[in-house]
Amino acid sequence: MLFAPAPSNPAFQPLLVQDPVLLRAGAVSDYPAWLSLRERSRAHLTEWEESWTPEQATLSAFKRRLRNYDREARRGGGLSLLVFRLSDNVLVGGATLTNIRYGASRSGVLGYWVGAPFTRRGYGAAAVAALKSHAFERLGLNRIVAACQPGNIASQKLLERSGFVREGRARDYLKINGAWRDHDIYAITAADHRKAAATLS
Repeated sequence: MLFAPAPSNPAFQPLLVQDPVLLRAGAVSDYPAWLSLRERSRAHLTEWEESWTPEQATLSAFKRRLRNYDREARRGGGLSLLVFRLSDNVLVGGATLTNIRYGASRSGVLGYWVGAPFTRRGYGAAAVAALKSHAFERLGLNRIVAACQPGNIASQKLLERSGFVREGRARDYLKINGAWRDHDIYAITAADHRKAAATLS
């Protein structure tokens, strides 16, 4: 029963606000800002991401990516959102919830990136908080998993501050910048989320 019906589509067309950021699906009009930020952040991002080719940064590739994201959202399989600074609508990064499963699993995989000019300002943490709350409270998931390289101390601290617990290390988990890399696996459950919310109330 891992592929039981997904929640209704409105939950997969969100506009999420968590001060100081806003998350929404990307549009073709976002391409210039996206390209500029990705290029300015290339050295920063390729340390932690799969390297990308010039062809993957073209407008046509961006449009294909948006179509794929929309298809995944409509079938309830994932959310891929851009992250904007709430005060002036400047693009600062992106956040995803992919590989969503229902039925007995009710889980998803969290990903996020923040452009080099905007790191260490709380934007990543706010984006994770918004997507995490949406996953548990609107999508009805029970577990969210995230992975980061052992050397990515900033990402580890972000996840831990966000309530994620380190569960172990996956060897050769992802191919990053041309080489297979170990990743630490973090997770948070709906029970963890409810407990943290009750503590704050």
